[in-house]
This record gives sequence, C-alpha cells and structure tokens, in this order.
Amino acid sequence: MTTAPVADQLRLLEVQAHDTRLAQLAHRRRKHPTLATLEEFAARSADLERARMETGVVVSDTRRELAKAETDVEQVSARAERDRNRLETGAGSAKDLQALTHELESLGRRQSALEEIELEVMERLETAEGEIAAITSQRQALEADAAKLEEQRDAAFAEIDAEVAAVTEKRRAAAEGIDAALLALYERVRNQTGGLAAVALRGEATEGIQVSLSLTERAAIRDTPPEEVIRSEDGYLLIRVP
Repeated sequence: MTTAPVADQLRLLEVQAHDTRLAQLAHRRRKHPTLATLEEFAARSADLERARMETGVVVSDTRRELAKAETDVEQVSARAERDRNRLETGAGSAKDLQALTHELESLGRRQSALEEIELEVMERLETAEGEIAAITSQRQALEADAAKLEEQRDAAFAEIDAEVAAVTEKRRAAAEGIDAALLALYERVRNQTGGLAAVALRGEATEGIQVSLSLTERAAIRDTPPEEVIRSEDGYLLIRVP
C-alpha cells in the first residue's frame, strides 16, 4: 500500500498533463508532414543520380565512338584526296589511273557509309546529352523544392522545440517537492503503460480517459482513506479530485 499527501497526488495530474503534452510534441516532431516528403525527395534524387551516372557512361562511350567515326571518315577522306591529286596529275600508266578511279569510287562509297555511321552516333550522343540535361534540371528543381521544405521543417521544429523547453520547465516545477515514492511509482506506471499514469477520478467516473471500474473497485474507492494512492485494475493511478 502506497500513501502520499493528497496535495501531492493532485499535483501528479499537472505533471501528467505536462508529460502528455511533451509526448504529443515529440509525436508531432517525428511525424511532421515535411519529413515523409523529404524522404520521398531524397529517394527520387538518388534515382535521378543513378540515372545521371548511367547516362553519363553512355555519353562517354558515345563520345569515344564518335571520335573513332570522325577519325575513320578523315582517314578515308584524306586517302581519297591523295588519289584525286594523283589522278589529276595524270602520272602513271593507264592501268594505274584506271585503278585509281576504281579506288576513288570505292572510297566514295566507304566515306558515305562512314558518314552515315558518324551521323547516327552524333544523334545518339545528342539524345544522351539531352537526357543528362533533363535529369540535371529535374534534380535542381527537386533540390529547390527540398530546400523550401527543409526551411518549413526547421521553422516547425524550432517552434516545437521552444514549446518543449517551456513545457519541460513547467513539468520540472510541477514535480518539484512531490513525495519521492509517489513520483517514482508514477514513473514506473508511465513506463508500463506507455505514457499515461495519473488519471483524474471525480466521484466514480474518470476524466480524460475512460477507465472501467468494477463494483468491487468502486466500493474500495469509497472506503479508501484520502492519503492512500488508488490503483485501478489496469494499473493506473486514480487521483481523486473534488
């Protein structure tokens, strides 16, 4: 059996009110709507970064492919230019000149094919670079939105933290001087129930939360001295108020 001054028992209700408010504030901080959105933004940003890196590899590979295609075209073009110069000078036998003509025709066909390849690679490079630009733009927009949300979150957290500090001080003042054994019991019950320990009891009805009282409990309450701390069958501390 635990006994404590009636005034101390009544003060537990004030302590409980402050603890309840602190729990609400902690929940509000944990579940602030900006947090879920920021998590979603972070996931989307990570996806965009992966896409940017993958597309960056494509861009690098395609640039190397384009460089090779350009080199191939230049080599064929240079050889064709040399053959044309030799053909224009007329140096060499008729057979040699005929062979040069055939080679120029072959080089022309080869150059056309290589230029088509070069054009196709350039188009693929342009597409990949466009994708990189689009991804970068999306990330920048996402980062701007995230920055605005972070400002909202920080402002909300500052407001919550300020209230937490104020309520914590009020809670400290309310608990100061309360019977140590009663306060220790209160804390144990709070840990067991997940936060609620002291419940106001007016007559035979609880306030704030409905606690069902059996006929046996009601009779015991009526017969219990004011200094005796009442506990319900659920474990709550029932604080009798006028």
